[in-house]
Amino acid sequence: MHDSPAPSRWAAAAVVLCGVCAFLELYCTQPLLPMLASIFHASKTGVSMTVSAATLGVAVSAPIFGALTERLPRKRVIVASLIGVSLPTLLAATATSLSQLIFWRFLQGIMLPGIFAVVVTYIGEEWPPQRLALIMSFYVSGTALGGFLGRITSGILAQSFSWRVSFLALGTVSLAGAAAVAAWLPHGHRRPSSPSLSVPRISFPYQVQALFRRRRLVATFAVGFNVLFSLVGVFTWITFHLAAAPYLLSTTALSSLFFVYLIGLVITPAAGYLITRVGLRAGIGGAIACSMIGVLLTLAPSLVVVIAGLTLLSSGVFIAQTASQSHLRVAAPPEARVTAAGLYLTCYYLGGTAAGVVPGIFWRLGKWPACVGFIVAMQAVALTIALVGWRTPKSA
Repeated sequence: MHDSPAPSRWAAAAVVLCGVCAFLELYCTQPLLPMLASIFHASKTGVSMTVSAATLGVAVSAPIFGALTERLPRKRVIVASLIGVSLPTLLAATATSLSQLIFWRFLQGIMLPGIFAVVVTYIGEEWPPQRLALIMSFYVSGTALGGFLGRITSGILAQSFSWRVSFLALGTVSLAGAAAVAAWLPHGHRRPSSPSLSVPRISFPYQVQALFRRRRLVATFAVGFNVLFSLVGVFTWITFHLAAAPYLLSTTALSSLFFVYLIGLVITPAAGYLITRVGLRAGIGGAIACSMIGVLLTLAPSLVVVIAGLTLLSSGVFIAQTASQSHLRVAAPPEARVTAAGLYLTCYYLGGTAAGVVPGIFWRLGKWPACVGFIVAMQAVALTIALVGWRTPKSA
């Protein structure tokens, strides 16, 4: 169906760089929260808004951003969004109050869907189906690397110099990344040109309604909600568990837990290759099962086993994210893939938002074991939804 050649390795590298630059700033204030609380004389809840503001911006703007950019050139939107994220990052270094910092963080989140949603759509359009899951796994690995580097870099620079230097450095790196993506990422050649009759080009609210009538797409949104819910829920509430007896881990030791993300960088591309062989339903089933086992292992009294469990969890989540984003291309109509990706991101980040609050109810009931039971139950529901909702229609 497509006459143009598949993108080069430089294009694949640009996709990875998009993931790195997008997540470089999203969670960068997490290791700075105690420092910011002291500097701005704010509460823990107040400084945590520097994280929530960014994720809230993503959740709010993702579907609207997707609809507005549906007809625009993919590469142009990606590069513009990379620059758009970098500028608030640099301006955040000028903040003289916590409210100003939160405002700049919210603007960062507003711009991020221009990278997230459009890159996922670009991959689905530019690479052949047999390479889709593999390239998507490269992108997901880039997001994991970016999230890790952002946390480590901001913490080290803030401790050695100041928190303002952290934002200046991350903003500068993002601008350099935008320049590299502009040079390496080719203009799209495979974008669908004819509209589908199933979802016509109509106003945004009606288009959203049409997308939510698609069973496989709604199932993908539900799985996306659970993917981030599991990751944020575990890594947020297990810190209280590991800070208590018998582990008694320090704040520095707790922050080092994110090193397990690096293992996902190796596992996810290999799993992406495997998904191309076994299929998306089998891939998502194995990924969620892996995550469930990982969460259950965190109940062990041995810290080594707990870390192994966190490794399985994070790797399973990254693989599930690869499968879910790959499934968007299958489930969404060609002319509404960016809008569908935006809705997916909204569900995804709403899952992360809920994970910061809802498990607290179970913590009060039975601390970490109760949280584990609830999170595993949520994963079991997601597994059922994926296996049932992702079935290929007989007419396909």
